[in-house]
Amino acid sequence: MTQQGVRWTADQVLALAPDAASREAGSRLGVAAPWSAAGSSGDGVVWGLCEGSGGRPYRTVVDVVGVSGPAYECGCPSHEFPCKHAIGLLLLWAGGGDAVPVAEAPDWVERWIAGRRGRVAGKRTASSAGVTAGPGDQRAARRRAEQRAERVTAGATELEQRLADLLRGGLAGAEQSGYELWEETAARMVDAQASGLASRVRDLGGIPSSGAGWPVRLLEECALLHLLDQGWLRRDRLPDDLAATVRSRVGLSASADGPAVRDRWLVLAQHDTADGRLTTRRIWLYGADTARTALLLSYGAAGRAPELALPVGSAFEAEVSAYPGAGRQRVALGERFTPPAPADIRPEGVTTSRAAVRYGEALRADPWLDAVPVTLARVVPVPDGDHWQLADAEGDTALPLSAPAGSRPGLWRLVALSGGAPVRVFGEFGHRGFTPLTAWPAGPGPAVPLY
Repeated sequence: MTQQGVRWTADQVLALAPDAASREAGSRLGVAAPWSAAGSSGDGVVWGLCEGSGGRPYRTVVDVVGVSGPAYECGCPSHEFPCKHAIGLLLLWAGGGDAVPVAEAPDWVERWIAGRRGRVAGKRTASSAGVTAGPGDQRAARRRAEQRAERVTAGATELEQRLADLLRGGLAGAEQSGYELWEETAARMVDAQASGLASRVRDLGGIPSSGAGWPVRLLEECALLHLLDQGWLRRDRLPDDLAATVRSRVGLSASADGPAVRDRWLVLAQHDTADGRLTTRRIWLYGADTARTALLLSYGAAGRAPELALPVGSAFEAEVSAYPGAGRQRVALGERFTPPAPADIRPEGVTTSRAAVRYGEALRADPWLDAVPVTLARVVPVPDGDHWQLADAEGDTALPLSAPAGSRPGLWRLVALSGGAPVRVFGEFGHRGFTPLTAWPAGPGPAVPLY
């Protein structure tokens, strides 16, 4: 993005929007009429003044090459990141033409970008200084970790008793007890500082009366929760990677301790999930040189989108470091050396049968894993009753999609892109089926986000 001849596409800009309403509102502002004094610099900064409901226009500026993704500033009162004005400005810029010419940044833009990049540089300097905690700080930190482990152990022990009571009384009783019992148990796990256990308990509460076969599903999830409890209570007997996975699943945070891996990272997909308390953004990356798939997680408080956003189909050179745990797919984004720019990189693909094998292998290392990232090389979407599946173009195997056709508007984009011809599809595959997130046509063409 430091070269003004390289711009994002409209799809890549809209992928940054926190929700459908922001995409729609931003699209209406992606024309020249509401903008004045717009411009762009040679180092990835875009700015402009947008007419608003007040007497003064909103000052909007975007740093496209932010160290942890694009950064935004706007004078509007919105709490969304990016707001509709930032999306509209980027759409106007992505469209090319004379609406956003290369120009010298005005003073207010210079002040903002200097302050922001100065803060980032300050954080890097402080980090590189390597300030080491003294012995007293280390002892205090160790004692806090021990106290939390004791609370988690007490919570896991109590949860084991509650699971035993449930099975002793029979699963049919779970339908009569209602959701309140599960919520009260989840609250006890929160008190024990075991957020991972609390989340799984809340999921249990939604299974009774959820449709045909719910007792089987409830028993399966209770078994997995029991396994996690026992893993925590016997964590000192587990291999290091599995013990780290158990700590993460229980809800104990850890820092990225893997060596920094530098690569040119393709942004495979970005999608959000919300549970009423937190919005979680999952960004999948693919290393062009290492052929490694990595996951970035970022969070936003209820009602707010996470700040980190990267356009699907773009690529950038950066370092990432892995978090501990089996598979070590989750990473922390380190220093970025180039801004995101459209790329023709495509991830390596596998057959549908190999995807199933890959998920099975991953479960041996992490039994609580819901899905694994998979790129299917040449598949065709075909209907299967009320559902759809992805069938191998050269084989006789297929993977079911994770939801009925009507519940996933992105599915129709996939069907239209294919037109009956093989396509390459990236997504997450697990026991619920395959969730397509991004697709590429058989011939040349950009990535098409499906989520």
